[in-house]
Amino acid sequence: MKNLTNFWAEVDEQGRLILPAEVVNRFGLETGAQVFVEEEANHLRFHRSLSHLARIYIEPTDRCNLNCAMCIRQSWQESMGMMAKDTFEHLLAGIRALPAPPSVCFSGFGEPLAHPDIVEMVSGVKSFSQNVELITNGMLLTQALSSQLLEAGLDMLWVSLDSANPDVFADVRLRANLADIFQNIRRFSQARNQLGRPEVKIGIAFVAMKRNIAELPQLLRMSGQLGASRFIVTNVLPYTPEYCNEVLYARTLNDIAYYPSSYAPQLEMPRIDLNEATHNPLYQVMRTGCAVTTYGDKPGRGTNSCPFIARGSTAIAWDGGVSPCLSLLHTHTSYLNKRERHSKRYVIGNVNAIDLGILWNSTQYMSFRERVQTFDFSPCTVCGGCDMSLANEEDCFGNTFPTCGGCLWAQGVIQCP
Repeated sequence: MKNLTNFWAEVDEQGRLILPAEVVNRFGLETGAQVFVEEEANHLRFHRSLSHLARIYIEPTDRCNLNCAMCIRQSWQESMGMMAKDTFEHLLAGIRALPAPPSVCFSGFGEPLAHPDIVEMVSGVKSFSQNVELITNGMLLTQALSSQLLEAGLDMLWVSLDSANPDVFADVRLRANLADIFQNIRRFSQARNQLGRPEVKIGIAFVAMKRNIAELPQLLRMSGQLGASRFIVTNVLPYTPEYCNEVLYARTLNDIAYYPSSYAPQLEMPRIDLNEATHNPLYQVMRTGCAVTTYGDKPGRGTNSCPFIARGSTAIAWDGGVSPCLSLLHTHTSYLNKRERHSKRYVIGNVNAIDLGILWNSTQYMSFRERVQTFDFSPCTVCGGCDMSLANEEDCFGNTFPTCGGCLWAQGVIQCP
């Protein structure tokens, strides 16, 4: 399918906007689909239709071969398990029946390569998916497994790397060996060329903290050595009190520069060099209390906006439970503004009992997506003052479980591939 990024649309005699067929198909704009539209100064922003299931996160297992200090596993009492063959077959049947092929990412809160059937799982979804991705810590990525994944049809490999320094890396990723991971990535890069699949991409996922942020430039400079062409940086989400002191976004959550506001002074900035002369002045500018626009784009565009809803995605746990996002996949404890916060798991249904398409189109799920797209939740990430902000069960605006006002994904602080 032709991937259009810029195109002309035509207005017919009835004032209806006619889009290219490729765009209509890619965004699931079926007859009767509703599209949320935002009006801005010089253009309109169209959001994906809420009826379009475009991306599926599959958690093959919540078990892991590592014991990382900042992992969600440090704060939960969840049972550990592997996705059963029957569960995967039910899920595969649901994917097969969807009106348009989704992209699939093997992810979740375990190590996908720890599942003994991961190659078969990749091959199975590739039969019905336009794009298949997988994220790994890299330790189990042997040369043989790399070849098998490529032959199964994997389109992109994400590797979690938080440092280019072995000592810093070992301090974060317990039981991991950075030299082995680098070697495994290089072998995967070589294998994609040897097997005639040079188009397969390698991405690096970096969890930014005070202790490792200085390592990011060196890791970016290593992209050529590793064959990586994509990088995604996310902040750490503290699951223990100790990691509250590692966050790099304590001020960002309350900084007006990152929130679109008609009350704050409006500052329009051009493209400008970031160097010794501009570094400190630009830092001071961002602290003046102005709502900033940088050559037409707003840093605050990603606030109060769920990236999972925006991408038309859903998440499937290893037991078959269907959740709206990765954050709601498991019950866990984290820390928001240094206060302990409990997030309860939210499951729409289970693919072992109900077809994925039926669950996606259910009144319950559609109503939830509409509520999140409007995002009329209390601003817990900014306020965080009342006890309601310490859980996702209700908020001071009258919303009931699950509430999303305390979600850091929705504020552009945490992000996933």
